[in-house]
Amino acid sequence: MASSSSIHFLLFCSLLFSIISLSKAKTTSFRPKALVLPVTKDALTSQYLVQIKERTPLVPVKLTVDLGGEFLWVDCEKGYVSSSFKPARCGSAQCNLAQSKDCGECYSPPKPGCNNNTCSLFPYNPFIRTSTSGEFASDVVSLQSTNGFNPGRVVSAPKVLFTCGSTFLLEGLASGVTGIAGLGRKKIGLPAQLASAFSFNRKFAVCLSSSVRSKGVIFFGNEPYVFLPNIDVSKNLIYTPLILNPVSTSGSYYEGETSADYFIGVKSIKINDKVVPLNTTLLTINKDGYGGTKISTVERYTVMHTSIYNAVVRAFVKTLSKVPRVKAVAPFGACYSSKSLGSTRVGPGVPSIDLVLQSQMVVWKIFGANSMIQVSDDVLCLGFVDGGVEPRTSIVIGGHQIENNLLQFDLASSRLGFSSSLLFRQTTCANFNFTYNAY
Repeated sequence: MASSSSIHFLLFCSLLFSIISLSKAKTTSFRPKALVLPVTKDALTSQYLVQIKERTPLVPVKLTVDLGGEFLWVDCEKGYVSSSFKPARCGSAQCNLAQSKDCGECYSPPKPGCNNNTCSLFPYNPFIRTSTSGEFASDVVSLQSTNGFNPGRVVSAPKVLFTCGSTFLLEGLASGVTGIAGLGRKKIGLPAQLASAFSFNRKFAVCLSSSVRSKGVIFFGNEPYVFLPNIDVSKNLIYTPLILNPVSTSGSYYEGETSADYFIGVKSIKINDKVVPLNTTLLTINKDGYGGTKISTVERYTVMHTSIYNAVVRAFVKTLSKVPRVKAVAPFGACYSSKSLGSTRVGPGVPSIDLVLQSQMVVWKIFGANSMIQVSDDVLCLGFVDGGVEPRTSIVIGGHQIENNLLQFDLASSRLGFSSSLLFRQTTCANFNFTYNAY
């Protein structure tokens, strides 16, 4: 017959097992509806940076955001150590998903970035326009979940696919950055992978802060997107189709690849409600993948085909004909004394520049806060740049023009939701409440 102490011990063990099982069940049953990443603006380069945790054990990895980047890549040459690193073997499902056509051998001892019988891709640095061949692999990635109001508990995806880059490929990236977070419209882009890993909708939203002292935010997954003081920006978005460029716009790609960039259909441009006369054939994508309008976090300012740029600057200057100009400051063409321009809730008092999309009713308005650049204490310049007479893309909407605008990219529906300036809503992209809340 069991003693009283033995029975108590058995009861204690049973209770402990139940607690552990319940705790484990609670942990494993949690499935986030969305994830959140803070975004900082680097003071020296104006690059937009995020930090994820990767590997086993987890280490923080600082990355530059490339909205049109095809995939996540990190430097594997300098101290990449992880017990969960797994190279993608040639012919595997992962390699097929990535549409890799290269199978490589490595003639050094095995290590991350150097294994035999693995497929490879081409990690690309868009700032120096350079790519190289890199081993395709997977590893653990950890991010914070969110309910749209606050960050929540940390969750991990065990097999996020990425490519190993080389140390030389970090040239031109912000200090401390060891790779690129590619958010492009590919099956191996971070948005599609995270949606698959956590079974939420294939959508993400970007909201960049204009300040180097305040954090913007990227959401992966479902709405809401709530900013202080309790404003759900997702409720008032305007929608326009995302257009697929049939030809890759990456620096290095396989023949037949489509572009990972996000293109929208700008039909015309208005300034002060007047249509800017320009060659509208440049606004469509031709059979070779040239033309059209895309959105970029890599270009600092909006870059335009020379003829479009000249037409926009002429129309803008004409509208402000009574305001004296000052000497232009490169690379900008139209500059003014800041004392000559009034101030409004949405920035300097200049006419809005309207990108007219699929109809006259669907307009992306660019107000003074996004159109003008403070180049010195008393000089403001129109923040568009001449992209030359043969650019790959006719209009590239740059980082400055999308700051304090929330952009939602819905990959499943192939549409863009945009807010125009949040300053009109009396909030900014820096107003997401990053105070931790274990909901």
